[in-house]
Amino acid sequence: MARRATTEDGIDLAPLIDHSLLSPMATPEQVAQWCAECDRYQFAAVCIAPCHVRQAVDLLRNSKSKVCTVIGFPTGATTSATKLYEAQEATENGADELDIVINLGWLKVGNTDALHREIATICEETGLLVKAILETAVLSPAEIALAADICMDAGASFLKTSTGWQGGATVEAVRQLDEIAQGRVGIKASGGIGTAAQAVALVQAGATRLGTSRGVDLIHQQQETPTEA
Repeated sequence: MARRATTEDGIDLAPLIDHSLLSPMATPEQVAQWCAECDRYQFAAVCIAPCHVRQAVDLLRNSKSKVCTVIGFPTGATTSATKLYEAQEATENGADELDIVINLGWLKVGNTDALHREIATICEETGLLVKAILETAVLSPAEIALAADICMDAGASFLKTSTGWQGGATVEAVRQLDEIAQGRVGIKASGGIGTAAQAVALVQAGATRLGTSRGVDLIHQQQETPTEA
């Protein structure tokens, strides 16, 4: 187990991190590395593509860390049937959590019923913890609020800012989601988190999970100037 460290604000980042490996070129060797790091640093979860779920489940079988995968990633524009099948297959393969990209086109034209039905069906059919990816960087504040309300009502357990492909998390977006959620669901900030200072600012704004491929770097930065909790 790695030595734990906190910031001078007393924030321990490790249990908040979804250790992400979502490159389409990720190899089984890299998945093994990410899972080993996830277990060593006691991250919340490893977040990998659906094709790697079985491997990650096997590697983390005796770990407290969860296995998370992405659905409809990165565009969210696949059909609802495709997303449901992908989610069900991930469930059968042992995934614990699903990060689902919402259909942004439906949101833009006000097709709220379809958007709600898609998320609700996956929540109901899989029974897993669902994080709805809103892609806040390409939405107006009004669209963020609408998407957040729909996803919470549909049963999502987290509102997630971004895939990282259309822009990353910002303090402003996290703060808005936190104000909307009012503690009813978690907030996952994801995309472009490369320093411990960024991570801490997002947590202070309301994030309860952090999606980043640089989780180990963040912990090392904390350990350079550790503060007793």
